[in-house]
Amino acid sequence: MVAVVSGGVQGLCVPAQKRSGSCFLNGLHPSGLQRLVCARFYAACLECVHLRAGQVGCSVLLCSPFLNGARLWRGVALRLGLGFDVKNVGEKSEYKSALVLGCGRSGVAAEALLRSEGVETLVLNEDACDIKSFKSHVSTFHPEIAIVSPGFSLEHSWIQELISCGVPLLSELELGWSRRRCPVIAVTGSNGKSTVVKWIADALAHAGKVGVPCGNYGFPVSAAVMLPEVPDWLVIEVSSFQLETVEDFCPEIGVLLNILPNHLDRHGDMETYRNLKLRLFEKMTLNEVAILPFDFCQENPGTPVVVDFETFGMGVRADYCFQAGKVRAIDLSGTYFDNDVLGSAAAAVAAVANACGLPQNALEASARTFEPLPHRMETVAKINGVRFIDDSKATNLAGMCAALRMVSGPIHLIAGGRAKEIDLSFAKDFLVKHVSRLYLIGEASEAMHAAWATSVECLPCETLEKAVSAAAAHARSGDTVLLSPACTSFDQFHSFGERGDAFVREVGCLFNEYAGDFG
Repeated sequence: MVAVVSGGVQGLCVPAQKRSGSCFLNGLHPSGLQRLVCARFYAACLECVHLRAGQVGCSVLLCSPFLNGARLWRGVALRLGLGFDVKNVGEKSEYKSALVLGCGRSGVAAEALLRSEGVETLVLNEDACDIKSFKSHVSTFHPEIAIVSPGFSLEHSWIQELISCGVPLLSELELGWSRRRCPVIAVTGSNGKSTVVKWIADALAHAGKVGVPCGNYGFPVSAAVMLPEVPDWLVIEVSSFQLETVEDFCPEIGVLLNILPNHLDRHGDMETYRNLKLRLFEKMTLNEVAILPFDFCQENPGTPVVVDFETFGMGVRADYCFQAGKVRAIDLSGTYFDNDVLGSAAAAVAAVANACGLPQNALEASARTFEPLPHRMETVAKINGVRFIDDSKATNLAGMCAALRMVSGPIHLIAGGRAKEIDLSFAKDFLVKHVSRLYLIGEASEAMHAAWATSVECLPCETLEKAVSAAAAHARSGDTVLLSPACTSFDQFHSFGERGDAFVREVGCLFNEYAGDFG
C-alpha cells in the first residue's frame, strides 16, 4: 500500500542568503533556523506517521521537490560541495531498497533522505507491527539495508531477525554522515554532550561560521545534510545507542567527554558501554583529531584509539586544563562554565576550538552569552528564600551527583523514576555530604530507599506533585529544592522534558500561594 502526500514538506526549503562572513542563514541565527526548519519538516512528516498509524507496512511516498527532487539536490550539492568524497544528496543511492526501523525523528529523517535518492523505502513502526508481521515484510520486501533508529537495541527481536536473514544494519547517524558536505565534530560521553554541542555551535557562530547541532541533539544527521545551505561544520552529539551500528563513521574531530555508569539497563556492563563509546575513534587516523579526558587515558593506558590525541581535564598535566577560571589564556571567569563540574567540559571545548581554528575571543564571547539548555540546572523560582532548580535531564546517578556539587547550602532532593543502574551505592557519599532530605518518586523509590535510607532521611512520595509539596513544606530560607532524578522519566512521563515541565507547573502553583520570584 502506498499513500501519496503532495507538497507539505516544501516548507523546509528555506531560501539561503550569502553569508558574507556572517553566521546567519535567511536572517536567522543557526538555533533559530533549526527551530524553524525542524518545525516545518516534522509538521509535514507527521502527516506520514498519521497515515501509517494502524496500517502495517504502509509505505508513504512524499511527492515534494524537496524530498524527491534529484535535479534540485544535484544543483544544491554542486553549489554547496566542498570536495568530500561522499554522495551528493538526491543523487542515485547505492541502495535500491531500504527498510527503516521506527518512525520517530531519526526514522522520518532517514526515510526522507533515502526517498530523495530514489530508494524504495519501507518504514515499520514497532507499535503497529509484531514480530510475525515483521518477518513477513522482510521476506517479501527484500531490503538491501536496514536503517536502525537509536531506540532499537542489538537484542531487539527485529534486529535479531535481520541479522539471521543477512540484512546489513546501518545507524541513521552513519547514513546521514555518509552524505555530509562539510567536516564533522562529534561529541560523545555519559553527561554534558548537549551542552558542549550547543557551546561549540555558538562559538562557531561568534567566529562567523555556521555549525549545525545534530544527532542526538538538534536535527537527526539525515535531516541536517538536507539543509538547503551547507554549514561550515556539523556538530554531532553521538550516543552509545547510535554507535552500536556504525561501520565507517569517522569525524574530523572526535571528543569523549567522560565515561560514567549509564544505560547499563541496555548495555549490560561498563566494559560493553566503554567499548561502544570508543567506537567513535575506531576509524580515525593521524589526519583526524581525537580529544580525550586525561584521567581516562591514565586509567586506560591500552585504549585502542588513534596513535596521537589531545587530552583535557582539571589537572595541569592535561594538554588543556581548567584552572582558576581559565583554560590556557582563555578567560571563562564568571561564566556558566566557571565551576568544578563544567570546567572539564570547558577544557574539552577549548581543545575543539583550537583544532578547528576558532579564535580565543569567539570562545570567550560565546561562553559569556551562553544560554543553558532547558531542564539542566535551571532555576525556575525563588519563593520565600527557597530556590527551586529543574535538573530533570539528570537521568543517571553521575548526573545527579554533578548537580549536587553545583548547589551550595542545604538541598532537598527529588529523585526517582525508572532506574538505568542497579548499583546505587556510589552516590551515597554525595548524598550524605549535600542532601538534607530525599524525596523519592516513581519505580526506583523502593530500591533507592533500601540503598540510602540509613545514610540520609528518605521520604517516599510516589508522585512528583507530592514530592514538590513535601519538599516545599520542609525547606527553609537559604535551602534549595532540586529535581535531579538520577533516572529516566518513562515510568510516569513521556520524556525528561515533560517531567521538568511538570516540576515547573507544581512550583508555579506554590508561587500562587506565596510571594516570590518566578523564572
